[in-house]
Amino acid sequence: MKVRWTNFRSDLRVISALALAAAGAGILSAQPPGFGPGGRGQQEQAGPPPFVSPIFGDSMVMQRGKPNPIWGWSQPGDVVKVEIGGHTATGTAGADGKWMAKIDPPAAGGPYTLTISGKQSVELHDVLVGDVWICAGQSNMQFGLGQARNGQDEVKNADHPQMRYFVVGERSSYTPVDTPRGSWRVVSPSNLGGRGGISAVAYFFGRHLQQSLNVPIGLIQDAVGGVPAETYVSPEGLAPLGDFAARLAFFDHLKQQGGRQYSNYIMPWYDEYDVGLKEKWADPALDDSSWKTVQVPGDFKELGVAGVPSLVYLRKEITLPDPLPQGRASIRLGQVEKMDTVYVNGQEAGSSSWVENPRNYGARGLKPGKNLIAIRLFRVQPTGGGFIDGADSMKLVLGDTTISLAGEWKGKVSVDGHSPSILPPGYESVTSMVSVLYNGMLAPLSPMAITGAIWYQGESNAERGYQYRKLMPALIGDWRKLFGEGNFPFYIVGLPAYMHHKDTPGDDSWAETREAQAMTAKDVPNSCLATTVDTGDPDNIHPIDKVQVGDRLAFCALANYYGQKIPYSGPTLTTVDHLQGGAMRIHFDHTDGGLVVKGDKLGEFSVAGADHKWYWADAKIDGNTVVVSSPSVPSPVAVRYAWQSFPVATLFNGAGLPAVPFRTDDWQGVTFGNTIY
Repeated sequence: MKVRWTNFRSDLRVISALALAAAGAGILSAQPPGFGPGGRGQQEQAGPPPFVSPIFGDSMVMQRGKPNPIWGWSQPGDVVKVEIGGHTATGTAGADGKWMAKIDPPAAGGPYTLTISGKQSVELHDVLVGDVWICAGQSNMQFGLGQARNGQDEVKNADHPQMRYFVVGERSSYTPVDTPRGSWRVVSPSNLGGRGGISAVAYFFGRHLQQSLNVPIGLIQDAVGGVPAETYVSPEGLAPLGDFAARLAFFDHLKQQGGRQYSNYIMPWYDEYDVGLKEKWADPALDDSSWKTVQVPGDFKELGVAGVPSLVYLRKEITLPDPLPQGRASIRLGQVEKMDTVYVNGQEAGSSSWVENPRNYGARGLKPGKNLIAIRLFRVQPTGGGFIDGADSMKLVLGDTTISLAGEWKGKVSVDGHSPSILPPGYESVTSMVSVLYNGMLAPLSPMAITGAIWYQGESNAERGYQYRKLMPALIGDWRKLFGEGNFPFYIVGLPAYMHHKDTPGDDSWAETREAQAMTAKDVPNSCLATTVDTGDPDNIHPIDKVQVGDRLAFCALANYYGQKIPYSGPTLTTVDHLQGGAMRIHFDHTDGGLVVKGDKLGEFSVAGADHKWYWADAKIDGNTVVVSSPSVPSPVAVRYAWQSFPVATLFNGAGLPAVPFRTDDWQGVTFGNTIY
């Protein structure tokens, strides 16, 4: 980008200051956003807004076939001219300094130069015109190309000058922000780097489209690990649902209160109620002689909080030899429930949240002689919480030397969970805040011209499958309203297989969430489901097989938006007939090429009678139907297929696409009524 300054004075006092938040914490499997070291929030920073929004830059892709809004900020009254490929448009900066021009793009292809001139002049180079897709969701959309199966080879071969990508920087905000963080890049091995640089799903989706359509593809990655869907919905979009009233009220309270902005409910709660944080209980100089002696690990009965949620501080003095043993120093605590921060001699060594994985923190700052290790622990479970792997897992490791950290510690309660104590909303689980990513990461993209969106999320909503039935349509409607382009395509990844196979059929939360995804794709106009139940890993919520996911999303787009006559869905349930002798015949749509069995035999079908008891059924293909029966259910009234978190997918169509899991009953499931997280 080349910028030329022309008589642009620095008196932007009449322009509203743009809120620029600090970079969010890195996303690890151990902690959702906003739970980074120190629990730092995002503090608003005053600064002049940019002449051109950062969503426009060198190597960008403009949307073909429709007017493209281009915008930025200048002095009020400044007339800004936008030019590209012989097309021009103008916009005038309003009282708030914002200007916008809507320009018709030139023919698909490029490269072009986009010139923007007013009080300043900017040239954007290597601009292509094609199709722009938003690629959003949580960690499986964030999952980098280099981490996917054969990822390093994929990165080495990812030389696609007609594909461009923009990774929206993580940012939480209580109000809509104006500008995103990030920049456009060409898809190339040098830009992608070792971990892939771009979402694997987005890459495979975009590659398939670009090779099929031979037009430039722009991919805007807008994903954050560990977040529920409601973080990507505006307060106005959530309010009609009713389920989020308490969260919205708390959110509004924080917004009115001002100060640091967090992506979760825990950190502002710490700021307000954590006495230990305010009084610096991790400081080695603190006099802890009045603190009680506590056995660690244990239930903290010595502190009077056995059996209740609590926030406690623990301190232990360790004497180390001179010289210190050579090698890496680390503090290991085993699995911890739920949230911990560890300090070494008053300096934070590390923190983790909500995922009970083994803690292993680098222990910098140790010295010969006396050292003070402090732990802030927010224990959620009334029993069995805290340090859950036992005494042997708690140790200080210095090279080849190991020192046990189990035994006597000094302890003090910062927040007592006994009623009527004030605990943060939804403290039992990951407490990502409503609307903060909509405000911080989606709103600044609007009203950019786009083709559509792909969405890979649901894991963090899997215990609220019934609620997801109304949450997802609300999200889609909210996004379509934000961008003002009507019912643009919105394609959804159905959850893959996860956790271990169950030997007995019955109800399942992941199955109910997949059902909600399928219902949304069926009922919401211009939506489509990419079924991935034949992929997955029983022990890893982040499966490495992403090619199938991206390709199936591309099938949705090619068939439903671009008009290609190709199969895009596996078999889907249409009707069921009851046959004589207690059998049931299941009819399907999307049987392209006929029904096919993969594996040794057709399985994962179950039937139930009026007693709602489920039994595995025998199944066989008969033309484009499946006939099921079970000697245990002489009079079946309902049938299900692949109805568990990790089913063995056996039914496909001739195009190789897996059948969408289904049920014919409407009996109340295990996630019915679940609204908290």
